Amino acid sequence: LPDGSVTFTCNSWVAPKSVDRAKRIFFSNKCYLPSQTPKPLKQLRKEELKTLQGKNRELVDPKHARPVIGGLSHRYPRRCKTGRKPCDNDPSSEKRYGEFYVPRDEEFSKAILAALPSLPKDVGLLPVIPKLIKAVSEAQDDLLQIDPPILLNKDRFSCIRDDEFARQTLAALNPYSIQLVQEWPLKRKLDPAVYGDPNSLITWEIVEIEIRGVMSALKNKRLFMLDYHDLLLPYVNKVRELDDSSLYASRTIFFLSDNSTLRPVAIELTCQSPPRCYDATCCWLWSLAKTHAVAHDVGYHQLISHWLRTHCCMEPYIIAANRELSAMHPIYKLLHPHFRYTMEINARARQSLINAGGIIESCFWFGKYSIELSTDIYSKLWRFDREGLPADLISRGLAVEDETAEHGVRLMIPDYPFANDGLMLTINAGLIMLDEELQGWWSEVRNIGHGDKRDEPWWPVIKTQDDLISVDCVGGLRSPCSCKFGQYGYGGYFPNRSTTARIRMPVEEPTEKKLKEFYEQPEKAGDAVMVTMDLLSTHSPDEEYLGKEPEASWANDPVIYAAYERFKGKLQYLEGYELLKPISEPGVTGMGVPYS
Repeated sequence: LPDGSVTFTCNSWVAPKSVDRAKRIFFSNKCYLPSQTPKPLKQLRKEELKTLQGKNRELVDPKHARPVIGGLSHRYPRRCKTGRKPCDNDPSSEKRYGEFYVPRDEEFSKAILAALPSLPKDVGLLPVIPKLIKAVSEAQDDLLQIDPPILLNKDRFSCIRDDEFARQTLAALNPYSIQLVQEWPLKRKLDPAVYGDPNSLITWEIVEIEIRGVMSALKNKRLFMLDYHDLLLPYVNKVRELDDSSLYASRTIFFLSDNSTLRPVAIELTCQSPPRCYDATCCWLWSLAKTHAVAHDVGYHQLISHWLRTHCCMEPYIIAANRELSAMHPIYKLLHPHFRYTMEINARARQSLINAGGIIESCFWFGKYSIELSTDIYSKLWRFDREGLPADLISRGLAVEDETAEHGVRLMIPDYPFANDGLMLTINAGLIMLDEELQGWWSEVRNIGHGDKRDEPWWPVIKTQDDLISVDCVGGLRSPCSCKFGQYGYGGYFPNRSTTARIRMPVEEPTEKKLKEFYEQPEKAGDAVMVTMDLLSTHSPDEEYLGKEPEASWANDPVIYAAYERFKGKLQYLEGYELLKPISEPGVTGMGVPYS
């Protein structure tokens, strides 16, 4: 044009007229807040959003009998409608056959589809993420060749040691659950009329044998725990009624040593509290107790830290952003890379990962109660204002506010890789103006997407530009989307991070047969678990990494582009790290921070 070039980025799929006769609207790369939109574009901006919001369609659901989630009895984030037909015998549930509907622009690119492996039918897993398995095409039996997890190459017996057991609570699959012990004696919060004596079996005397000076350790903030006791206890009897299953409600206590490393001192299981002693018999009981505790932690990681917090809770934000924010909106452009492929991955997960009889139910300890359990945990624990860093760390007692410390917080455990590296990647939201699209987006997120929790007092209210900054509204979304965990390196080696412990403690049912089955059983689930961890850990060939390339519209604004360049420069410092190293090659690398 006479006054310079205008660029249109049309990364979108268009439908033929036989499917949709409506004309598509594409805007140039220049961002506008609603109040600043040029007059000729205002009506087009409204028409685009009206088209994206569409009309309500009839709901659809699965055939295996499971509770219908959403509502007061099973609170849960809302998802995209699937397009499946209702079951004949239960209109509130969907039929299992047929593809899940995913908006076309949310689907995998052709590059990813070409890279997806074809899996043998008996694996029972549709590809959830591109490509991590090397399909051996010339093999006669459809064998799968899987790269050995890095832990297996280094020391296959490290998982037996107490120090490694403790280290992996901070630096392996699930660094999100450990918390500070803030009261003593430990007590369950469940109804005593239903669950009996609330006092923990981990007593002062038991811990005193290990560390000498419980109250001093408590006062100096050196006692920590993995506490799944109250979350799992309501499910113990139900899971034990399933075939080939066992479950305890567990609580593991750690002590922070002078060298800033953790040491396990006690494990509580609902039926047995194994002694912490050093003769051969007690050592085996202690090892078996650790196996149960690890299985609970792995299951919690995959179902809650991963599926619920990273995938499921993000979907309402994606749907609301596409319905309420124009493609011209600067906040939409900021968030859009963090939503990439999430809806497609979620749809495939609902088909073959978290579905009735799927990988999660078959290979993890919660069995058919997996989604029901996740609804309970969502209802009790999920809070938007604690999703990002450092709020998550402060809520678990792992950090305290300290203006003199870097990033404004001081860690209770100095050697906490997830926290140390994650705080470096925490991004402060930029200044933006209040506008009707932003209000519409936030209202839909709170009142519809997370409607079961819309009345909670902790939801931030966005009235001024400072509200977005002070509550870290945008950062609270991006942290769960981007900064997570290295799964395959630890979870791919089944003895290290077992997903289930099918046999009860020998002191509960002391028979040789049961003990023998405990050693034989893990191998049956091991293949499917390795394939799943492998798929979930792979970077796709067209992965987009945090800060690698600027959003197209930023190039037109010198102030924004300069801020991007400064941020990219800070990321270079993290290249010396591994798990949160910003850029990675394709495949299973144990590093890299994708946008989404």
